[in-house]
Amino acid sequence: MKTKTLKKDKVNIITLGCSKNMVDSEAFGGQLSANGIDVVHENRRRDHNIVVVNTCGFIDKAKEESVNTILEQVALKRSGKLDKVYVTGCLSERYRQSLTDEIPEVDAWFGTMELPQMLKQFNADYKAELVGERLLSTPKHYAYLKIAEGCNRTCSFCAIPLMRGNHVSKTIEEVISEARRLVKMGVKEIMLIAQELTYYGLDIYKKRALPDLLKHLSDLEGLSWIRLHYAYPHKFPLEILDVMAERENICNYLDMPLQHISDPMLKAMKRQITRAEITDLIGAVRDRVPGICIRTTLIAGFPGETREDVEDLKQFLTDTRLDRVGIFTYSHEENTSAYELEDNVPAEEKEARAQEIMAVQQEISFEKNQEKIGNTYKVIVDKKEAGRYLGRTEFDSVEVDNEVVIDGAKKLPIGDFVNVRITKAFDYDLEGEVV
Repeated sequence: MKTKTLKKDKVNIITLGCSKNMVDSEAFGGQLSANGIDVVHENRRRDHNIVVVNTCGFIDKAKEESVNTILEQVALKRSGKLDKVYVTGCLSERYRQSLTDEIPEVDAWFGTMELPQMLKQFNADYKAELVGERLLSTPKHYAYLKIAEGCNRTCSFCAIPLMRGNHVSKTIEEVISEARRLVKMGVKEIMLIAQELTYYGLDIYKKRALPDLLKHLSDLEGLSWIRLHYAYPHKFPLEILDVMAERENICNYLDMPLQHISDPMLKAMKRQITRAEITDLIGAVRDRVPGICIRTTLIAGFPGETREDVEDLKQFLTDTRLDRVGIFTYSHEENTSAYELEDNVPAEEKEARAQEIMAVQQEISFEKNQEKIGNTYKVIVDKKEAGRYLGRTEFDSVEVDNEVVIDGAKKLPIGDFVNVRITKAFDYDLEGEVV
């Protein structure tokens, strides 16, 4: 008999993919913990006997990482180092049957909306009163807050609706209750997330209710920063910007994925917006919130993309000078409408185009950072690493954006805000001293 099975179960949750998956893992961990089950995230001590892998199924690279992680855990189970391996999340939702056939050693597979069924595997009860209670996997001073699930858009490249279903908003009361709990736990910065943030409320309030939600959230005492992620540009509710401009604790930061700028590509991607409308929207955003940081994500190598389309995108970045840009190479996904198109840009060319586009943005980022030298910014201290502190301004979100490097000679409490004068600037990061 394995001595491991005589010990109390300890569950390790491994989360792959986006911040929305992270929130799901945290909610699952909160429910397990409330049922008296020992649970950890990304456990490095390896003293657990059960693993739950929360997978991503968004693009090829993410799917490959998810499958490899499952296989690693199954190998540990086979060698007697684990008793159980469970899999949940987007990949499991999308490919459950084929995965069950290919990896039979997994003890159970679950979709994206099967939290109560997962808990039954642990003889745990789903506690409705604990909705919003989470076992945070982030440092305690910031957290993600999901305000809706699913998406009603039909973007031709995107498989998310296949895995997450249609858009379902939480009520304002539910979101505020969850935010209040997070603040009580010590959270100072909340990042609002959804598949599409700006659609919030249309299903339950018959109007875009994000401006109303922001007003209620910004009234919460102790909540220092509210950050907006994943705002869809089509029919963007400009009232959001008025609330942002009048409320100090709403960061002057907007994450608005554009995906492309050339009209042929926008049409093929079914983005429901034109280049001219995007340009007008960016102008309106900047007019209403002077100094706002705009972040976007782009796709390189979509079927039919030409050199002219790539040059259009590079010129747009040069002209618009967005603050933050991320880029994906196109992934040909089954059951999306783009899957019917010929995936005619070779993988190497997709990558080359992505790097070419990012080289333009890198120069813009460097120039914008140089302009910050000598200025003083409010910075949240995230962590200490290699003898230096790393923090962020209101213009930077976690992991995806710039960091501010601060000398570690003077002790700074993690999660505190400090004023930092910028002394050096690089392509994507800043360096400064506390004043």
